Amino acid sequence: MHFRLVSCLFICLLMVTSCQDRPVEEEDRVYVERSSDGWRLMVDDQAFMVNGMNWDYFPVGTNYEYILWEESDDFIREALDYEMGLLSDMGVNALRIYTGIQPKWIEYIYDNFGIYTMLNHSFGRYGYPLGDEWVPVTDYADETVIEILLDEVKNLAEEFKGTRGLLLYLLGNENNYGLFWAGSETEDFPEEQDEYLDQARAMYQLFNKGALAIKSVDDTRPVAFCNGDLLFLNKIIEECQDVDIFGINTYRGISFTDLYERVKNEYDKPILLTEFGSDAFNAITKTEAQREQAHYNVENWREIYENAAGLGKSENSIGGFTFQFSDGWWKYGQTTDLDVHNTEASWENGGYEFDHIPGENNMNEEWFGICAKGLTDERGFYRLFPRAAYFAIAEAHHLDPFSPGMNLEKIRQHFSEIDIEEAYQTAQEFNAAEQ
Repeated sequence: MHFRLVSCLFICLLMVTSCQDRPVEEEDRVYVERSSDGWRLMVDDQAFMVNGMNWDYFPVGTNYEYILWEESDDFIREALDYEMGLLSDMGVNALRIYTGIQPKWIEYIYDNFGIYTMLNHSFGRYGYPLGDEWVPVTDYADETVIEILLDEVKNLAEEFKGTRGLLLYLLGNENNYGLFWAGSETEDFPEEQDEYLDQARAMYQLFNKGALAIKSVDDTRPVAFCNGDLLFLNKIIEECQDVDIFGINTYRGISFTDLYERVKNEYDKPILLTEFGSDAFNAITKTEAQREQAHYNVENWREIYENAAGLGKSENSIGGFTFQFSDGWWKYGQTTDLDVHNTEASWENGGYEFDHIPGENNMNEEWFGICAKGLTDERGFYRLFPRAAYFAIAEAHHLDPFSPGMNLEKIRQHFSEIDIEEAYQTAQEFNAAEQ
């Protein structure tokens, strides 16, 4: 479908009611399956490629302390209808959502839009509660920490077991980086990491115990954990054999290079990319970089599909979650300048060549949205303005890598026909119509 036609359909859709009820079906059965030609995530006995999105809801002027799920049901419903409509239209079939959401909203998203939820427990990434206090640094070898986190995930499984639309459980968010980052802001890696090996071992042992704790309550859904790239892979191999899925946050640029092949050869678990993508800001020119963001995301999705089961490459890819749906205006300072869309880059990554200067930061945390975010209105809502990446990824998701007769040649042909310039022009026209 051409971008212009897609845009027209979206505009028409947003002029009418944003959601239509979807027939409630029987609970899907979800599991991972390994066969002679690779790993698959199975939903109701059908291979399921996760066309996922990291999704949250933070109006401009708020930060991580804002909780959508504490708003009124009417407010939540209106917010979901608007954003889930856009997500469904681009072919997203799963969301990564942190704990705090109630089961009824997972079911609402699934019943009305056919979108699953990967439920994410941070598992001590940003600290843990101890009585009335919040302890900001987690010691994964501490017996009190172990008891608290295992109780939390068991209670989570008890609460969400049987929830329609629950795809899987995810533990953590690149907790291995948290071993040497004092806060939640992204930083560069320390040069010396050997001193963290004992802490890493204790952490991965606890991840494995967490997976077993969830399965002891709910064995109807797979359990994944989220690592920062392949750092400490040798410890993961030793300590995390009972998790079902290897979730990875990775930002390697235009290509994931040897990621899939290394996991295939060393760990042999299905890979779910829990974060990946590109920011939409050029740190050199100090201008928005829509085309570059779209290009990097399209190439990333091509590799995700190419490494799916049955296609002859690593055959361990079960999908990914693009990072992220809308800009996070609070990400750079966390608690300051919440009404400012900051353009300061906070870390360096040479994989993003379009704005990389060696020795200088080029990654802009507040600009990773494939949708720009409008200002908050008097009711607390905001509008989204899709960038080129939105329309380009929508084209990518038209392909099912598990469809009969699929091969690498067809995948590469499909991706070669995605026109980034056309996606950019469609975004311009779409957003002009929304003004």
